[in-house]
Amino acid sequence: MNRISEVLVALTVYVLGGAAFAAGPKQASGTWSFAVSGDSRNCGDVVMPAIAADATKHNASFYWHLGDLRLTSGPDQDFIEERVREGKATDLAIYEKNEWDDFIENQIKPWGDVPFYLGIGNHETASPKTRALFLSKFHDYLNQADLRDQRLKDDPAANAPKTYYHWIRDGIDFITLDNATEDQFDADQMKWLTGVLERDAKDDSLRSVVVGMHKALPESISITHSMNESPAGTESGRQAYAMLLKLQNDSHKNVYVLASHSHFFMDGTFNTDYWKSNGGVLPGWIIGTAGAERYPLPENAHDAKAAKTNVYGYLLGTVNPEGEPPGTIKFKFQEIKEGDIPGDVKQHFTPKFVHQCFAGNRRTEAIR
Repeated sequence: MNRISEVLVALTVYVLGGAAFAAGPKQASGTWSFAVSGDSRNCGDVVMPAIAADATKHNASFYWHLGDLRLTSGPDQDFIEERVREGKATDLAIYEKNEWDDFIENQIKPWGDVPFYLGIGNHETASPKTRALFLSKFHDYLNQADLRDQRLKDDPAANAPKTYYHWIRDGIDFITLDNATEDQFDADQMKWLTGVLERDAKDDSLRSVVVGMHKALPESISITHSMNESPAGTESGRQAYAMLLKLQNDSHKNVYVLASHSHFFMDGTFNTDYWKSNGGVLPGWIIGTAGAERYPLPENAHDAKAAKTNVYGYLLGTVNPEGEPPGTIKFKFQEIKEGDIPGDVKQHFTPKFVHQCFAGNRRTEAIR
């Protein structure tokens, strides 16, 4: 091979290699997945590692927790069991001091390098916990690079993270809202959400919006355990729903709405007479199945597309499924069964306790 041929070969390798490297960030435009669930109190230290293991098998690109990390009002069963196994006593003071560290150790760490996006639930604001303490404790999760970059892009003066935020990936805006207390959504959050959705409407590269929060927006099938719990929540939640509906109808974006708070799985939670008569039904899911005490389904659960209780699991979102328009997301409930609990978790908590989490940990009366 002469010198000219060698140079041509080298240039070809460089150009092709560079093209392949440049294409790296665009690979997200293919099919990929993410995992979502909420309410991991009570037996979450048992269930969450299994969710992490299963979601990893599906190559989930990130996990999104919709709030209620620990019970707070009293020690979770798994926290007590772990202390018993270690020969340590448990009282409320010890629990309150350690509950969030317990969550990090037993529920975040099993995800390894998988990005973990954290929402806030009402149990994160139950006394003595506060929103300010949550922001302080989980600062690094709320200020990870993509969230910080997006926040500063939206508002260069927004130096500190908040409990509501968003990030954009592959033409999809993922929005986390905070309705952990009865005064939410307050005026500041509504102003922020309005700005985000107005920018989304004008962005031709943005195909879908996924909104996640703890309590379901008002007038859902789970109306008795949702933002309808307070007048402020009802009013602001209806406004947020109308804004999302307008985005879907006027800008032709896909809109998906996710929540937890109610400890069951439901697909089609906004299929109610109210929304049928007030603009239309948005695609909505409830996925409060990450370890919390399981709730009976509401009486009108038959109006949903699908509903299950006395189960644990998570929602697997598949982006750009084959044969679907770009930005389309298909959601599927992935149930976690007793046999799915990792061996080291069973050994740590004992098979007997793990079985109790599946055989018990359920409420017999519906939330009203």
